[in-house]
Amino acid sequence: MFVTARLVLLAGLGVVPLVLLGTLGVSPWFVLLGWLLLLTALTVVDVLSTASPKLLEVTRRLPERARRFETVEAAIVVRNLGGRRLRGIVRDAWQPTAGATPQRAKVDLPPGEARRATFALLPRRRGALRSEFVMVRSNGPLGLAGRQARHAAPGQIIVLPEFRSRRHLPSRLARLRELDGNTSIQVRGQGTEFDSLREYVRGDDVRSIDWRATARSSTTMLRTWRPERDRHVVILLDTGRTAAARVGDGTRLDASLEAALLLGALASQGGDHVHLLMVDRSVRARVTGIDGAPLLAAMSEAMAPVFPRLIDTDWGSAFAAIRTVTTRPSLVVVLTAQDSIESARGFLGALPHPTRSTTVLVAAASDGDLERLARDTETREAVYLAAAAERTIAEATQVAEAVQRAGGEALSAEPELLPQKIADRYLALKAAGRL
Repeated sequence: MFVTARLVLLAGLGVVPLVLLGTLGVSPWFVLLGWLLLLTALTVVDVLSTASPKLLEVTRRLPERARRFETVEAAIVVRNLGGRRLRGIVRDAWQPTAGATPQRAKVDLPPGEARRATFALLPRRRGALRSEFVMVRSNGPLGLAGRQARHAAPGQIIVLPEFRSRRHLPSRLARLRELDGNTSIQVRGQGTEFDSLREYVRGDDVRSIDWRATARSSTTMLRTWRPERDRHVVILLDTGRTAAARVGDGTRLDASLEAALLLGALASQGGDHVHLLMVDRSVRARVTGIDGAPLLAAMSEAMAPVFPRLIDTDWGSAFAAIRTVTTRPSLVVVLTAQDSIESARGFLGALPHPTRSTTVLVAAASDGDLERLARDTETREAVYLAAAAERTIAEATQVAEAVQRAGGEALSAEPELLPQKIADRYLALKAAGRL
């Protein structure tokens, strides 16, 4: 049972006759008692006349998945199994991060009929979004009180990463198609394979002249090459404590997810095999053995429930996990943040040595505010902040140089630019025949 604001207002209006009758010599206590008894009687009648909210059948209509910051529709179908008309309010019990609007929906249910209440959800957090029950309030005909009931109706939506970097995919796919033979490339490398023959034109690489074909023809023939397909790309995401740092509008892990999704989609379209590992002291998520269109969905679903842990990553185990997904020549992309010399010792010690057929790329989302802080020296506080920022930048540079000395490649960019830079580096390796 519940009471409405109308009952409270009527109880307050009872002060008026109480004052007026008190001036006429009537005992105010009898007036107050009579007024309260009248309101109590009306409330009881209102509650007894209310349709029972328990005599309802509640079912949900939910999408299985949604992307973060993407509006989806969640519907509740309420069927009246009782014999009275129910007028009331339905409230779905989503957590605040679901961004449900409106919070409540009015329903008018004749006996035996069903109505649909629709809520727009704008999820603001990855992972499982759950609602365990639905509350229904049935208003009395007088509007003074009513009855309410809780209906167990569990529902769940898996909120996937946002994938804002999707907008960069068409332009990179166009460049990939050019490299893949639609536009012949003239650079021959260890990662290219024969495509076709064509006539030699001035400016072509003479190393690609096919002398046997030339001898059989009346003109000089040239071999064209295309990037080799069926290679392996391993994406290793650090989910340790450094992934929890704020960079831009999100965490460093959020930026890494965007970069991994763009690279995975691009490499899959390029005919390469993509493997995903998310690690700290254990493997938190693994995607392997999936190619083509299902890959992006599998990566997104694996990423959804993973959040940073405030622990140091075990890099020995992390790099050992790469050998469990492939032993073939690969591009290994490590998305982490090694910006401290002391904390990077374990990482550098475990970093696999690149080989002739394997490239290791270490990428990190950098904080663009550091450059601004390093230039600001107007106040005494700003000077201290500038010194700290300069030290952080200097240490990150030293770690990047150590990665390069170990044979890897280091790359850093602000969160919005990181996915593009990694995708461009992948295309450059393709063009150079190194992948």
